[in-house]
Amino acid sequence: MGILNVLASMASYFPTVKKPARKQSLSRRLLITGAVLVLYLIMADTPLYGVTVSQQSQISLFQILFAANVGTLMELGIGPIVTGGLILQILVGAKLIDLDLSDPDDRKLFTQAQKTLSLLFGVFEALAYVLASRYWPYVGNPITGSEASWAIRIGVLLQLTFATYLVMVFDEMLQKGWGVGSAISLFILAGVAKTMFWDLFGYTPMYSQQVGFVPYLIQASSQGNLTSIVVRNGFPDLVGLVATIVAIIILVYLQGMRVEVPVTAQKYGGIRSKIPLQFLYVTNIPILLIGIIVSDLQLFTNALASISGTSNIGYEILKSATYYFSPPRGFVSAIADPVRLAIFSVSWLLLSVLFGYMWVEIAGLGPSEQADRLIKGDLDIPGVRRNPKVFERMLAKYIYPLTVLSSLIVAVIAIVADLFGAYGSGTGILLAVGIINQYYAMIARERALEAYPILSRIMGE
Repeated sequence: MGILNVLASMASYFPTVKKPARKQSLSRRLLITGAVLVLYLIMADTPLYGVTVSQQSQISLFQILFAANVGTLMELGIGPIVTGGLILQILVGAKLIDLDLSDPDDRKLFTQAQKTLSLLFGVFEALAYVLASRYWPYVGNPITGSEASWAIRIGVLLQLTFATYLVMVFDEMLQKGWGVGSAISLFILAGVAKTMFWDLFGYTPMYSQQVGFVPYLIQASSQGNLTSIVVRNGFPDLVGLVATIVAIIILVYLQGMRVEVPVTAQKYGGIRSKIPLQFLYVTNIPILLIGIIVSDLQLFTNALASISGTSNIGYEILKSATYYFSPPRGFVSAIADPVRLAIFSVSWLLLSVLFGYMWVEIAGLGPSEQADRLIKGDLDIPGVRRNPKVFERMLAKYIYPLTVLSSLIVAVIAIVADLFGAYGSGTGILLAVGIINQYYAMIARERALEAYPILSRIMGE
């Protein structure tokens, strides 16, 4: 664990957030969480000094997944933090790094190493943007031929690095008890909500087509052309609004479903109970991982275009891969290229099952880990011999079918929502509904602990 210790030791030199001396009230924590959200929104609309960005007609999947906004302090969004955390999580889950995350010391080591790795990714991505002359025209080699001076380019590098560190501080502050939940989830939710709000109510007078559904509905009504609101190629329409509402209703319903495994508690006299397994067992993780891959393809394609231009085979390969793996925007775009539709749909379904299975094994959600938890908790499965291997085989009959089925379900919802032009994208809706569900559970739990203090003492809080 040499490298991990080095990364963790580097984190000790960063300013950090300490836990509050005593637990804050829920109202105060919600207030601080709201303040952090406001600061994020301000950063997402604060342009980088020395950068001019032209108007964009559509928001990319990269921006939605990583809560990013082109040309602002949130250019990188939460990308470096998500990437750093995901890499370490995979290494630990695959046993390439020997850590027990249930042990406080190992957990602290993991958190500190993740902080350093995330900041290094932020510096690397900011440096890549600057060296590739992402924001400025160039003549010849972008490293030496950019129109921007080195002072401006170094200034942009420092701005992006500082913004990444601020996001890390916000996340640490909320998770250490000053707020509620995680800043990462909060920013993703805010980004998706902002995109959906713009799809509904956005208005840019200089672009007659690039307006949200409601302003366009008013325009179409005044012109007596209501049929045009049903389908708009690449822009928010009635079909997309209906798809958004249906996708949200289906996800809310599915997230409330459970598959129950009967158990008995030996230390409580054999009391019968049930362990609920969430029907969407993999939640939105497979689609999140697919979205990260597609976002990285978009990023590499743009970077290669900036560095070497568009007249090379490497750029053409990346451009084609990005095109066929990216979700089409709306029904018209989907049926216009059946080959792209087929490749996109099949690849997302297969990758979703693959990533779902991989995540269950890495994140400790597999039958072996669940069987160990039952044994350690003195729980038995009625009619099954108390043995870890027997428990594992029994639980595998529940977990693996749930993994495949839930992976396919979330992929189908994301694909169909994108095909019909759902607002905020199908991936964004999946993430947003999951995050809202988590926040609802957390706030309900905190309210119960405040209303019944004895529960806090029982739970050791």
